[in-house]
Amino acid sequence: MQQTRRPRPFRPPSGRTSTRRALPALAAAALAAAVLLTGCAGQERVCGSGRYPVKAVGNTDGQDCAADGQEPPEGYVRYPAGMVPEYVGDRWDRHWATVVVDAEGHPTHG
Repeated sequence: MQQTRRPRPFRPPSGRTSTRRALPALAAAALAAAVLLTGCAGQERVCGSGRYPVKAVGNTDGQDCAADGQEPPEGYVRYPAGMVPEYVGDRWDRHWATVVVDAEGHPTHG
């Protein structure tokens, strides 16, 4: 008795198909690596280069930037060392948005 063979389905060469499938994965991996390597690339700095942030006296929402090497302008104080906001929305930016300071930079009550 003679057996009949079923024809095999056509499959393109594996290298071509694998490349097409791998391209989106490679692109996603490259994007993820770029984000990780640049760190805070997606975050906006509180102040630009050559400037530092200062806190307004007497209210919660006052913030400005002063030139490096200059004292804060009238009505503003420096943030305490180690508590300076660097990026919009970072820990210290959120903290100081809820605190009122006096002319010496000390938190006030009321």
